[in-house]
Amino acid sequence: MLLWLAEYLTGYYSGFNVFQYITLRTILGSLTALAIALIVGPVLIDYLGRYQIGQSVRDDGPQSHLAKAGTPTMGGLLILIAVAFSTLCWGDLRSAHLWISLLVTLAFGVVGWVDDYRKVVRQDSRGLPPRWKYLWQSLIALATALYLYFSATVPAETQLIVPFVKSLNLELGVIFVVLTYFVIVGTSNAVNLTDGLDGLAILPAVMVAGALAIFAYVAGNVRFAEYLGVPYIAGVGEVCIFLGAIVGSGLGFLWFNTYPAQVFMGDIGALALGAALGIVAVLVRQELALLIMGGLFVMETVSVILQVASYKFTGRRIFHMAPLHHHFELKGWPEPRVIVRFWIITFMLVLVGLSSLKIR
Repeated sequence: MLLWLAEYLTGYYSGFNVFQYITLRTILGSLTALAIALIVGPVLIDYLGRYQIGQSVRDDGPQSHLAKAGTPTMGGLLILIAVAFSTLCWGDLRSAHLWISLLVTLAFGVVGWVDDYRKVVRQDSRGLPPRWKYLWQSLIALATALYLYFSATVPAETQLIVPFVKSLNLELGVIFVVLTYFVIVGTSNAVNLTDGLDGLAILPAVMVAGALAIFAYVAGNVRFAEYLGVPYIAGVGEVCIFLGAIVGSGLGFLWFNTYPAQVFMGDIGALALGAALGIVAVLVRQELALLIMGGLFVMETVSVILQVASYKFTGRRIFHMAPLHHHFELKGWPEPRVIVRFWIITFMLVLVGLSSLKIR
């Protein structure tokens, strides 16, 4: 909205042309989201606490978590408010890429909200039954995948880019729909599985979002795309504003979510953030780079799959407890140590993913 205002005011003063730059609007969007999160955060936490919208804790998990029972949850609403407001303020609302990213994120947030609401307000420990949760996630992801497939105008929009290999762009055809579905749903649930310790999921999500913003800017700039050997996708650079808003709101949320947490993200935030990273990776054609940079989310998910499969077929557990972060807690690692070390791992993986821009 503010971009339209700046375009109008340019007729009176040319200096307003500066707001045409994606880089500036990304910075402003990030700062706006951060400010909203810091301002709205205490109000939301107070509201959640007053109405006893608190986290329930499993009694078979690490004993240190029992003290967290009752901590306000559904704090992901703070992230969604900040992201939506900032994106609508600073983004170009004529951009289809921007709207797709925002709507998919909000849709998955709604699914997470229903799950959280049933758990903490209606005191239904099952929350939203898994079959219904995955059904709605699948419908949203498939609808998005089909829209992107049939609205693609150039081959680059449905090709698979292989990191570190300059000339290997695979034509996917209808497999693009299947890949998009698994990237969105898989990333959404992977971030949700990772969200088990104070601040564990949010900072890696912020780091990956920041890296994806670089990929988006390069893919949306014809000169940089040509120089770095990345397929040019017209208009996709606009999602940088959306990603900047995620970075700002995520850091604002971390202010309250850092150990010991004043508020938890809940499914409303984790499912939405994961879907946001997934859909942007699809839009900028960097699904495999996301697999690298989001390696922490992959490890957490794989640990659950291996644990369930091992116990089902052999009767034995591979880990003390899954997801992986609980395994290290039960080995005696203090929670802050697990969190920070997992952050460091994500930082290194993000750098590896970013290096694929140059090493091609």
